[in-house]
Amino acid sequence: MTTAQQINDKIVDEFQPIYLDVINESDNHNVPAGSESHFKLVVVSQVFKDTPLIQRHRSINKLLADQLAGSVHALSLHTHTPDEWEKRGGSVPVSPPCKGGSK
Repeated sequence: MTTAQQINDKIVDEFQPIYLDVINESDNHNVPAGSESHFKLVVVSQVFKDTPLIQRHRSINKLLADQLAGSVHALSLHTHTPDEWEKRGGSVPVSPPCKGGSK
């Protein structure tokens, strides 16, 4: 099972998202081809209602502790309630270009 699939399955089981996007952004960084080291997660769930942003992020980091201790080097989190997601127009910012390594 790929790292992306592990992340997806854990998020689905824990947060029952109405929208989930697990984006492998590793190819934007100076890592070997096929790496699964840099991810962007967009998670929209009613579970986040009345939960501060920092707590949302902490809960995801705790859930993905094994992946973060292993191959995942970077994790960008975009966590929203359905109402917040609707107000955003169903979009998140584009990730900035990598400034590390030689890429």
